[in-house]
Amino acid sequence: MTALNRKLLRDLWLMRGQVLAIAAVIMGGVATMVMALSTYDSLLETRDRFYRDYRFAEVFAPLKRAPEAVAERLREIPGVRELETRVVAQAKLEVAGFADPITGQILSIPDHGDPLLNRLHLKRGRWPAPYSEDEALVSDTFADAHGLRTGDRIGAIINGKHKQLTLVGVALSPEFVYQIAPGSMFPDFQRYGVLWMGRHALAVAYGMDGAFNRVALTLAPGAPLQDVVDALDERLAAYGGVGAYGRKDQFSNRFLAEELKQLQTTATVFPAIFLGVAAFLLNVVVSRLIATQRDQIAILKAFGYTNAAVGWHFIKLVMAIVLIGVAGGVALGAWFGHGLAGVYMDFYRFPYLNYVLRPVAVLIALAVGSAAGIGGTLFAVLKATRLPPAEGMRPDTPVVYRATFWERLGLQRHLGQPSRMILRHIGRRPVKSLLTLLGIACAGGLMMVGDYQRGAIDFMVDVQFRQASREDLAVSFVEPTSGRALHELASLPGVRQVEGVREVAANLRYRQYHYRTSLSGIQPEGRLHRSLDARLQPVQVPPDGVILTDHLARNILHVQPGDVLTVEVLEGRRQVLQVPVQGLTKQYLGVSAYMRQDVLNDLLREGDVVSGAYLSHAPGNDGPLYGALHDRPRVLGLVAHASAIKSFYATLGEFVLFFNMVTTLLAGIIAFGVVYNSARISLSERSRELASLRVLGFTRAEIAYILLGELAVLTLAAIPVGFLVGVGLCGILVVSFESDLYRLPLVLYSNNYALSATVVTVSAVLSGLLAWRQLGRLDLIGVLKTRE
Repeated sequence: MTALNRKLLRDLWLMRGQVLAIAAVIMGGVATMVMALSTYDSLLETRDRFYRDYRFAEVFAPLKRAPEAVAERLREIPGVRELETRVVAQAKLEVAGFADPITGQILSIPDHGDPLLNRLHLKRGRWPAPYSEDEALVSDTFADAHGLRTGDRIGAIINGKHKQLTLVGVALSPEFVYQIAPGSMFPDFQRYGVLWMGRHALAVAYGMDGAFNRVALTLAPGAPLQDVVDALDERLAAYGGVGAYGRKDQFSNRFLAEELKQLQTTATVFPAIFLGVAAFLLNVVVSRLIATQRDQIAILKAFGYTNAAVGWHFIKLVMAIVLIGVAGGVALGAWFGHGLAGVYMDFYRFPYLNYVLRPVAVLIALAVGSAAGIGGTLFAVLKATRLPPAEGMRPDTPVVYRATFWERLGLQRHLGQPSRMILRHIGRRPVKSLLTLLGIACAGGLMMVGDYQRGAIDFMVDVQFRQASREDLAVSFVEPTSGRALHELASLPGVRQVEGVREVAANLRYRQYHYRTSLSGIQPEGRLHRSLDARLQPVQVPPDGVILTDHLARNILHVQPGDVLTVEVLEGRRQVLQVPVQGLTKQYLGVSAYMRQDVLNDLLREGDVVSGAYLSHAPGNDGPLYGALHDRPRVLGLVAHASAIKSFYATLGEFVLFFNMVTTLLAGIIAFGVVYNSARISLSERSRELASLRVLGFTRAEIAYILLGELAVLTLAAIPVGFLVGVGLCGILVVSFESDLYRLPLVLYSNNYALSATVVTVSAVLSGLLAWRQLGRLDLIGVLKTRE
């Protein structure tokens, strides 16, 4: 072993505390990257395998009703590879012992053999017997939520008729990996279920014997998707087609694809933040470490070691620290990734999970960690190699002392000698003090990033369900019906207020941009369902024109108020309307377009028609009201907002809690690493000075006050700066996680700031205690010897 390698090992051992602290910073960034990449790769591989093995369709086409003979015409469309027709029925379900309203969707499966497309994975039980009238399969999320087992019976109201169904099996489908009711933003496994029945039994019950109302197909290799979709729309227009769409717009797949996109963002943004801080810290630490070893570097060069040899020695020192951090980060990230993938399985339902940690993910982590380490210290290493031996053997040039800012203010008259020494040292080394302050501030900012999402989600829910959608209950009808139905709803027990809504599926176009969404006709001065501006104040719906969600307008359609929007209605007469954009509304969940209901009714030439209603009711009237609505055949579905919020937190709360725990833990490790390194390096730099003070008669407590007082001052100054850093980093997250499904608001609460300040303060206290131990080991004899 060469002399430099022995020196390397000795340095690593002597500064093992600092090495581990710096490695912990790198570990935090690498662990976040590996966790996100491994979870992303696992979910992606599991999804692709599930879609492939169970033949997930590539195009879907809903319609009102078409005779089975039409299917042959559809198969003749160029680009169609395989096509299957189905019957899909919306139903109200009844589960014994559960009083809340339950909506469901029942899909047909062939009476003989497996479905051609969208096949089912039978988790337990058996398939319905051929031509059975009352046997069904149930989705596993609904079965688990209610504790249903094979052999249990549930009630279903299909096409206004009550039917008892026997559950013979529990199944998973690629169509319902993310099981969520149409139009909802949150899953509610207790109040929305999916069932499958034999084709004959469901067709007879739903009035679809010899007909179908859904089409699913796959494309021939190289077939253009849009051409097939356009041909489907053209041939199904006479049968009530409401617009075919590709797999990317299928509701479950869309949510899953968005989640995978967010994981990719997480794998980029969080590690970039963490490793950027790590690179900065390594630059500070290694620069100050080299400064403490300038005499050793000079002696090495005087003995004939070249600049390259000395530079390589310090590069190896950095790489040793990086490798420790990367190894720990990969192990910790793989463990967290496996746990996170398991949490995802709770609400993205796959029959299996293929957890993978690809070698390329480890190589990326090593490359990024090495780049952060070497990039952060390269300048300091180059500076060390250029140090002439004669200059390095001399003591540092004395600092030019002059009255500091604090002394010019006259504060020294009110301070004791140790306190004046603290302020003088900070003021006469402004660059080092500033770097230490920024390092601690970055650590505090990272803590805010780790704790930010929970508060942001709470704010989103509050805006959506307590300020914009203030109704207690949202009711949807089987078919659009006369506005007189609102009077009937208003007479139900406990109902205080009713507002009608007319919703139509529409394709919004502006120039080359287009987006498929719901166009909602709402009351102009509605109190239950409101549109909000950027200040979260109610927006008056204009008498002519449309208002759009700000994200839809600016980032998807690229329109602004005053532009004329083309609205292609996808149901009824399928009109094409030219509507001016009159304003924008703030919305964090989903994207929508709003008009006055009477204006939309006029444009559709349909009179006073509503497709649903918003209700508020007196507390304690849930049971009688739900029962009355359940008995009305025109009422298709109910969504109780209190239940939706509760279900959201129950479903996603575990995921948010896990992710917050991981990021907060890693940010806390980094915070401690930063503060501890600052204390240890300051001790290394000032050990001769502090030992000299001990020789002159200062007590251990007095020199500890001088050393740790400086750390305390910088820490206190860094905390508010860390708040600004945290706000900036959270702003980066807001931009990075923006999508058409949801946008995170940039909102931080007092607890976010308190946690950041607390962790930084606790880290400073623990670092101070460790530094106190080192103060008892100062070499008091060595300082009496001359350095020249």
